[in-house]
Amino acid sequence: MKTWQDILKDSINSSAALNAYFNTQHTSIDTIIATYPMRINSYYLQLIQNAGDALWKQAVPVEAELNDPVCIEDPLDEENLSPVPNLVHKYPDRVLFLISNQCAMYCRFCTRKRKVGTDKMAITSQTINAGLEYIRQHPQVREVLLSGGDPLLLPDSQIESILSRLRAIPSVKVIRIGTRVPCTLPMRVTPELTAILKKYHPLYINTHFNHPAEITPESSAACMMLANAGIPLGCQTVLLKGVNDSPEIMRKLLLKLLEIRVKPYYLFQTDLTAGTNHFRTSTATGIAIMRSLIGHISGLAIPTFALDGPGGKGKIPLTPDYILTRGDSLVFQNYRGETCTYPESGDGI
Repeated sequence: MKTWQDILKDSINSSAALNAYFNTQHTSIDTIIATYPMRINSYYLQLIQNAGDALWKQAVPVEAELNDPVCIEDPLDEENLSPVPNLVHKYPDRVLFLISNQCAMYCRFCTRKRKVGTDKMAITSQTINAGLEYIRQHPQVREVLLSGGDPLLLPDSQIESILSRLRAIPSVKVIRIGTRVPCTLPMRVTPELTAILKKYHPLYINTHFNHPAEITPESSAACMMLANAGIPLGCQTVLLKGVNDSPEIMRKLLLKLLEIRVKPYYLFQTDLTAGTNHFRTSTATGIAIMRSLIGHISGLAIPTFALDGPGGKGKIPLTPDYILTRGDSLVFQNYRGETCTYPESGDGI
């Protein structure tokens, strides 16, 4: 039986390998891969049913990545918000700590597309130590989000070392891990890894599914194993043109996530990341999808539709507008479009 390391080694990372597998002729992607690397591990590869399907679009480069007239390399201004390398301090009480530069698959819409999987993202024991020391010296930081790349591609021993050192900092109350491994390489979630993670509660995992076809017996088992270890799971989905920008697909995805004990957390408007403009929908598309969901499926399945403000301005919720008028009474529509009235309290606030 192949280990997760073997599956990762079997990844497709060249046009020749891609063409051999799918019997296609994609020579133009070589120039794209030179800038934005490709990695499609053998597990995710077998989920792709046809060239051009929703999973293909997430995994395979297209020429539009090098011809993006709108977007910029660092739309969230992470580099200018990094007091030490690979640590982003944007919000007062929490930091983003990048501890891996590798992913099980290089998603074509990645926010850190500019550097993940390349030598532009240098992560060493020195950068890890510097990040930990920064957190230690800033006791207002009560929450740390580990990301990358994918933190769960690190060896078990390194994951445990970082978690134990974080947990030894008294001001750190909550640890979060951002990982797409349960979706793109679910066999990485092993009993040994889970046993390590559960030692460092309160620990939360935000994973990332974008399409119902990504929810398989393997990914379901990985999420169940994590949930059974007492780890709350959330999902950060990205709204992607041609992948999940329809109410039907989104509804199916969100309901299936609940079945595998993953709470839909965010639905993100695509960031303004260079090389991803072809994935962007209008914000009106996302708001319309949210209106089609709210009230029609369980509230547990409803994520927050949000836009991460360019320039590091933070996440802004984008919600359908149900309010018609304000005054002595609030007049609004419900999810069915029916007009409702609620008398205000008169406290003037």
